Amino acid sequence: MPDIDTALRLRAAGALTESNLLLVALAAAHPQDGAVQYQCAWSFDILSLERQAISYYEKALALGLSEKEMRGAYLGLGSTHRVLGNYRAAQDVFLRGLARFPQDHALSVFYAMTLHNLGCHAQAVQRLLLELTDTSADEGIQSYAKAIRFYAQDVDATLPDPPGDVPGAE
Repeated sequence: MPDIDTALRLRAAGALTESNLLLVALAAAHPQDGAVQYQCAWSFDILSLERQAISYYEKALALGLSEKEMRGAYLGLGSTHRVLGNYRAAQDVFLRGLARFPQDHALSVFYAMTLHNLGCHAQAVQRLLLELTDTSADEGIQSYAKAIRFYAQDVDATLPDPPGDVPGAE
């Protein structure tokens, strides 16, 4: 029977359906191999068959993965739930992923999208602004990073109206 390397070579060559079929067979033959389950989930996502990916992602996370694969599985599962409109499930996955990998910028950005989907717009913008200042090398962003981080704490805040007797105010 072909191995996972063959399936990954097929994927890299653009033979996505063939790779997926091989990974499904490998996942059935190796039900306790988290890496195979993860690659199988990913192969469904690539084919835009997100619903089929979910159980493989969940099984992969339950079985255990390398750190890199685990990050990818949290991102894949959370993103899959989000794109299917399962926003609470996506939120749960992203929170679990961020608890394990609090400095993972990709998880944080996808979580921000989920917050937006849940109607938590200020929290979503706050998270995105903080990610922007933490990850951007853009000179303009970095020159205003302190202000952006300050405003991110309350994106809806405005200054109060000045008192009516301010000199020069008419």
